[in-house]
Amino acid sequence: MSVTTAPATSITTTASTRRLIAGGLTAAAVAAAATAAVAAAGDLAGISLAVGGKPIPPTGFAVLTAVFSVVGLGLALVLARTARRPRTAFVRTTIVLTALSLVPDVLADASTATKLLLMLTHLVAAAIVIPAVARRLSA
Repeated sequence: MSVTTAPATSITTTASTRRLIAGGLTAAAVAAAATAAVAAAGDLAGISLAVGGKPIPPTGFAVLTAVFSVVGLGLALVLARTARRPRTAFVRTTIVLTALSLVPDVLADASTATKLLLMLTHLVAAAIVIPAVARRLSA
């Protein structure tokens, strides 16, 4: 009787994919709550949340954080299947994307304090999501 490894590989892949998705979605929710809290704290401290004269509600920070965190999770899922070293590729890519995400904040029509608060929210989200997803990818 011969034994094949295809079912075990399939089960492992499915389990690790589920673990990646669950961990990524959890991290996205935590990051969304954290960025909303940072924005609300900044607002309470007197930092304007207005960009271009239009205020961004703290819930807007949460929504955008959740959306882009899910995009990052999608990137992780693609890299898990295609990259030779998914964790390294994910971390390097997301660090570059995080740095690039700061550019619009620097260029925004807002006060310096607002720009710094916007950048802080990007860094908070990245600090939560990147490690949480990366640890679930194979090295």
